[in-house]
Amino acid sequence: MQINIAYLYPNLLNIYGDRGNIIAFTKRCQWRGIDVNTFELKIGDVIDPEKYDFYFIGGGQDQQQIAVSYELQKQKHAFQQAAEDGAVFLAICGGYQLLGHYYKPHKGDDLKGISLLDVYTVAGHNRFIGNVVIKTDFPLGKANTLTGFENHSGMTYLEAGTVPMGTAITGNGNNGKDKTEGARKRNVFGTYLHGSFLPKNPHFTDYLIKLCLERKYGQVELAEIDDGFEWLAHNKAVKFKY
Repeated sequence: MQINIAYLYPNLLNIYGDRGNIIAFTKRCQWRGIDVNTFELKIGDVIDPEKYDFYFIGGGQDQQQIAVSYELQKQKHAFQQAAEDGAVFLAICGGYQLLGHYYKPHKGDDLKGISLLDVYTVAGHNRFIGNVVIKTDFPLGKANTLTGFENHSGMTYLEAGTVPMGTAITGNGNNGKDKTEGARKRNVFGTYLHGSFLPKNPHFTDYLIKLCLERKYGQVELAEIDDGFEWLAHNKAVKFKY
């Protein structure tokens, strides 16, 4: 079995260790004998929606988001086709915002997103910085908690058709008001959690791997691996205070 990863614009959106998500995903595949090909895509590279199984985009500063927003618009239809065909997406922070409808900064024009998620984001006046724990309402196997580190002033709101990744029981989540964190629609997932996110959440990493494989090969069962250290990290992070 094989998974092709599209790592989107790592030279622009790769803050707070977001590259660690690619490393964790790849290693948990390789430990099971699953082949992984990672393609680092830059501005100007053409997206082939039939080639990639897993799309990852990280976070960055507003200036970098502007460049990526323009690029995403050029290839909006390819990304939408991939999402409609069941490809798996994971977007962190700034990348998460750009998978929604738009991000409205304090100054300047709105940054258009590609509407893979029914969300929109407006710049807030407070910055949310600290550890986050969320409780999910979809099956993840060994635990229904996800954890990571948020650092954002954007306030994201969900609209019909998109549901949160979970409920924030520690931290502020999407907007500090409604206790939602992240968003999901089809196989598209967005979250504000850095940290890196996937190394701290081995069960969610496996969930994404399984989605990628089952889209191509039908029902699969992932082999058990020795991930005691990963679970120690997760269980300790869950206990962190904000």
